[in-house]
Amino acid sequence: MPAGMSGAPASPRRAAVEAIVVSFDSAGVLPACLAALTREGAAVTVVDNASLDQSAAVAEAHGARVIRNPRNEGYGRANNIGIRAAESPFVLICNPDAVLEDGALAALLAAAEAYPDAALLAPRIVEPDGRFFYQFRSLLAPCLQNPSGARRFPEGDCCTPFLSGAVLLARRDVFLRLGGFDDSIFLFFEDDDLCRRVADAGHALVHVHGAVARHQRGASSAPSLARVVTARWHLAWSRAYVSHKYGLKSPALGMALVNGLKAAGACLILNRRLAARYGGSALGALAWLRGRGALARQGLSSDEALSRNGLGGE
Repeated sequence: MPAGMSGAPASPRRAAVEAIVVSFDSAGVLPACLAALTREGAAVTVVDNASLDQSAAVAEAHGARVIRNPRNEGYGRANNIGIRAAESPFVLICNPDAVLEDGALAALLAAAEAYPDAALLAPRIVEPDGRFFYQFRSLLAPCLQNPSGARRFPEGDCCTPFLSGAVLLARRDVFLRLGGFDDSIFLFFEDDDLCRRVADAGHALVHVHGAVARHQRGASSAPSLARVVTARWHLAWSRAYVSHKYGLKSPALGMALVNGLKAAGACLILNRRLAARYGGSALGALAWLRGRGALARQGLSSDEALSRNGLGGE
């Protein structure tokens, strides 16, 4: 058994789909997520990002194969590890706070057969208040933008400029051929970047309306002020990074100034959560302007990860 893996044997893995779930202190939400995936017939691999809670043990108790990372590799990078280890033609990227409804996986697979040019397919994502989450445009989408101001929710399957990484069915061969999630991103905008590269390679992105997943959004890990700062740091840094990658105007200076002023205001009114939110954003933008990488902040090396995961040459 490869180092870092535990749980069910790696083979035979005969399911058409292997679900990849990245956990980071996600023990509270994993049971519902994993139970739904098993009910839907997916093989399940949980990639645990050095959780301090019982995430890995919970995953093993539910029959999942577990890959234990010795440190937090970030969302996209951990998914790359799991997808590289998978053996099925399709992989289902699934947040631990997402739960598939009955028949969702079958509907996604039927759509993949019906739309062979689609490399990424996603279900209709429903939030806790019942709202349908649908992003009408993406920072990186080169086409398929709705007219300015128009909010036209799909009423059936459709091509779309962006699919959320919360629940995402991917053709594994295409995912790996395109290099997987960008290994330089620790958190945020990795799904925007993947969607852009898939579209640029000539593949379709399809919203599958008949497949439904419920997403708690933000419930994957317990909240704390330190995590708010970290999340907002990476949100700002990653936005600046992908803007640079695709030749867009840099938002970094504006984000640094605006969020710095807002953080100062939050400190004056003694609002610690707002200070953490805006302060983290300002620091992430400043880090980009100073040439500091997201991986360096987390003590990670992109070269090391590429070599270990085998994504560099495929």
